[in-house]
Amino acid sequence: MVTNHVFEPLDPSQILASLWGGGGTLASKVTRSLSMPVTFLIEKLQALFPGETFTAGGGPRILSSGGRRYYGKVGTASEMEQYHAEKRSLQLMSAAAPGLCPSVISASHEGRPYLISDYLDLSSLSAFAGASSILARRLASELHTSKSENGKYGFECPTFCGATKIDNGWYDTWAEAYNAMIGGLLDKLERRGSYKELCIKGREIQEKVIPFYLGGRLKGVEPVLCHGDLWSGNVGADTDGNPAIFDPSSYYGHNESDLAIGRMFGGFSTAFYDEYHSLRPKSEPVEEYSQRLKLYQLFHYLNHTVLFGNGYSGQSMNLANQLLKSVPL
Repeated sequence: MVTNHVFEPLDPSQILASLWGGGGTLASKVTRSLSMPVTFLIEKLQALFPGETFTAGGGPRILSSGGRRYYGKVGTASEMEQYHAEKRSLQLMSAAAPGLCPSVISASHEGRPYLISDYLDLSSLSAFAGASSILARRLASELHTSKSENGKYGFECPTFCGATKIDNGWYDTWAEAYNAMIGGLLDKLERRGSYKELCIKGREIQEKVIPFYLGGRLKGVEPVLCHGDLWSGNVGADTDGNPAIFDPSSYYGHNESDLAIGRMFGGFSTAFYDEYHSLRPKSEPVEEYSQRLKLYQLFHYLNHTVLFGNGYSGQSMNLANQLLKSVPL
């Protein structure tokens, strides 16, 4: 998820600073807001590693006497689903592609939700020659080969693409799963009452375009693990040039769908996609790849309309019209 094309990930220390309020001066509020979550997180780490000591490292960082660095954050009761979704997404991605995303050290979504993971010191992917190519290979050969245990499409719990809740569930076909993803966004827009024409077009997409491109004519699709929000702001490289992905909104679906938002907002080169598809070829029919890409991008344009309003509704409408014109009457 991106905000008006400005690629500036939120400083996690700002999240920590906003969690706790109460009376007192501004200075005391800030001190208390930072110290209370950090103390809580240190207690969790101390219970896991009783032989070590832990100190606050500034912002979301916690330092251990053993030399490890951890990333920690604490949420509120209203954020329990978000924390559970992030934990499960990271756990599954770590199992599929070890080291490609932060490893969850400790987490809970009950009561006072929190998450502790490895702290990754990341720079832009483009800062390291070869990092983009490594990422393409790891996505194609590891993450996007990890299939759902039940053989179905969807996900075990609701996830969040940005702040938008995606209800998920399990579906026998990819067309059904993607139809539900699009439908959930249209439901949200319809409740607002100001996107009537877009929602009408969106329902036509569900009725005509999704069955046409993602139904029986689409060959070789399997329910593989997807990051779900794979744009340049959710990707980086560590000090050794190893790529990493984070802030997932995972689901099991068509691997091509995970490449859509990256083509919308930049950050990945043509060589990245060439490398990826050299290992994982485009699905058949190959000649419909570009139309499938537009269909997968529609999810993200609709989501940005949900999040940010009219600035993206026109792009969503334009894309919907293109897709509707591309299918037989």
